[in-house]
Amino acid sequence: MSDANHRTRFLQLALRAQALRFGEFTLKSGRISPYFFNAGRFDSGAALAGLAACYADAVDAAALDFDLLFGPAYKGIPLATALACEYARRGRDLPLAFNRKEAKAHGEGGTLIGAPLASKRVLIVDDVITAGTAIREALAIIGEAGGTPAGIVIALDRQERVREDAGESAAQAVTREHGIPVVAVAGLADLLAFAGESAELGQHRDALLAYRARYGIA
Repeated sequence: MSDANHRTRFLQLALRAQALRFGEFTLKSGRISPYFFNAGRFDSGAALAGLAACYADAVDAAALDFDLLFGPAYKGIPLATALACEYARRGRDLPLAFNRKEAKAHGEGGTLIGAPLASKRVLIVDDVITAGTAIREALAIIGEAGGTPAGIVIALDRQERVREDAGESAAQAVTREHGIPVVAVAGLADLLAFAGESAELGQHRDALLAYRARYGIA
């Protein structure tokens, strides 16, 4: 499937699931955004399966070299699990691991669940990168367990500056700091193109353009 196809499919899926909404939303940063993305709205088997196929196409298009999937708690857990199932459907059986937020003192103990990370090239699967805090925690966990981060795949890259005085996005900052690629299924640029081709979403395009002009990365 073409690169453009998985981006469009993802945006169509996100709209149907109401994971992507338009209006006026106050973000954690305090910015007033004309759109909002919530991967938690992919809340059925069919929706998650469709999303996982888009993730797999994006990862394959980026030609990332990895042999284990890691889902950071919490939203990364179902995303990585769905992606593992999608790859198995395609004939590639990948080991899967994720973390819990609080260490468990009984049973198997620790914070890691699933396949061992030691000596593995690990692909981190998450929904978005906002401030990069959760990703940095995941990188530390992987390093401590003896794994090597091979990349990060997210659903949507907002492609906006982390701070007013910063010239890079959260995804770019992670790549610069840790030297690993961040692959997004789609970004704000794709959303703008998508809105421009849709009669229904065309009304939101001016607000999206104004938002990008104010906060977008160069």
